[in-house]
Amino acid sequence: MGIFDIIWQYKQAFWQGIKVTIKLASIVWSIGLVAGIILGVLSDRYRRTVGYSVFFISFLLSGIPILVILYWAHYPLQVLLNKVIDPFFTACAVLALVNTFAVTDLVRNIMANFPEQYAVAARVCGLKSRTIIWNIKMPIVLRQLIPGLLTSQVAILQATLFASLISVEEIFRVSQQINASVYKPVQIYTALALFFLLICLPLNGLALWLKAKFTRDLSER
Repeated sequence: MGIFDIIWQYKQAFWQGIKVTIKLASIVWSIGLVAGIILGVLSDRYRRTVGYSVFFISFLLSGIPILVILYWAHYPLQVLLNKVIDPFFTACAVLALVNTFAVTDLVRNIMANFPEQYAVAARVCGLKSRTIIWNIKMPIVLRQLIPGLLTSQVAILQATLFASLISVEEIFRVSQQINASVYKPVQIYTALALFFLLICLPLNGLALWLKAKFTRDLSER
């Protein structure tokens, strides 16, 4: 039985797993991007309060593997709270938390490295603060930010595989279940790899293209 024979035979199971993976990734992307950009901007603007607090949490999270956080939220935390939470929502919360602080770090670092001489020159020319932000600062920041955001969101998509370990019926867990029935690991996990290649490679390629075309070294020489 070849790869495409297995995909066709178990197409409904694979499709269900893909839908769960896409749903999980979409929720995590949405929360992480919105919250991360807001926190990143606030961290840059209020460095002594929000900035230090966010940096500390981000530094703390960077020292703990995602899998450990996921297991802790799924087992010990629920015992402490005396609650049983759907593993899908647990995975959403943990991955969204990780994504939020990953995006925050990107935004904060890019805004911190913004060449202020552009804003100074604009103020000397008599431009208003709102005009400087929307017409000068934001376009430059976005051009620097988007390639990194795409790459980080690909990493988050790949991290959704960890959700299978707390019984979320995403594509990796479905693949394991199918393999337990037919025991064709080469074909099944090759099909899984093809799924991620079809999604991740174009996004990574787009990130590289955007980085080469639109980003530049803004430091003074």
